[in-house]
Amino acid sequence: MPRPFLIDTDAGSDDAVAVLMALRHSDVDVKAITVVAGNVPLEQGVENSLYFAELCQVDTPVYAGADRPLTREYVSADWFHGADGLGDWGDRYKPRRSQAGEQHAVDAIIETVRSTPDVVIVTLGPLTNLALALRKAPDIVSRVSRCVVMGGAACTNGNVTPAAEYNIWCDPEAAQIVFRSGLPIEMVGWEFSQGEFVLSPEDIDRVRGIGSEYADFTIDCNIKGMRGYEIQTGEIGISLPDGVAMAVAIDPLIATSTSHHFVDIECRSELTRGMTVVDKLNVADDVRNIDTWREVLKNPARPLICWELDAARWKQMLYDLLR
Repeated sequence: MPRPFLIDTDAGSDDAVAVLMALRHSDVDVKAITVVAGNVPLEQGVENSLYFAELCQVDTPVYAGADRPLTREYVSADWFHGADGLGDWGDRYKPRRSQAGEQHAVDAIIETVRSTPDVVIVTLGPLTNLALALRKAPDIVSRVSRCVVMGGAACTNGNVTPAAEYNIWCDPEAAQIVFRSGLPIEMVGWEFSQGEFVLSPEDIDRVRGIGSEYADFTIDCNIKGMRGYEIQTGEIGISLPDGVAMAVAIDPLIATSTSHHFVDIECRSELTRGMTVVDKLNVADDVRNIDTWREVLKNPARPLICWELDAARWKQMLYDLLR
């Protein structure tokens, strides 16, 4: 029996690969794709998500959600992904027949979780939709089997500021709600979109050699992002943080070193806005006098933090799903 997934995405170029992986995996049944403003504005994200489903020839419903963060001004990542989120190929990746569902993404999340036992939620963008769903229906927490979050950076550098990764930085208030909710979160941080996790020029050639429309799409829609990643890091290759997170969601054994810790999100500081503060040394009990940690400690659930992943295993999964 395929495992039920719900994917919440901001539909940029690395999201495209992650969604494609889930839609093509024989052991995954994607019940819904919900879209949030992030890499691209909401309307563009919905269009992209419809294209992903159309490319994979599935009728997975797509729902539009929040078009801005809870309290912040919306800031896209189009400089990296392109104005269309998929590398600025014009009409090449426009859906031809699909249409988004009428239901709001927040309600779709609530309904899907309530009606689908042991659903796995995978978040690939800012956490606005999920935070709004939790506010409206806190009962869904106990109905989710796993919540794999591509976001944050555990005790390391970010990609939008030195302290923060984009998905969390974009809407830190939403991220704080989600991380404090008690959901069974598994955090796959931005650190796994660098180094050995990046598709190297040799890996790109291997994907091209597969010769399928899925393989060509994976490379083509990420070409602009490849240039952006080189500007950002000096490293040549295609960085796919959402693809890595989806690989962990599909195959938990890809995570070779994990542990549970208290986590909170910085919302007050301009310097460290959106920082995922991970209590790696488990010293939170010693800082109970700090108001922020009092709130965190009210909920005994501790997110599972990924510290090490099997890069070869994630890449092999990708190659297999692109055939």
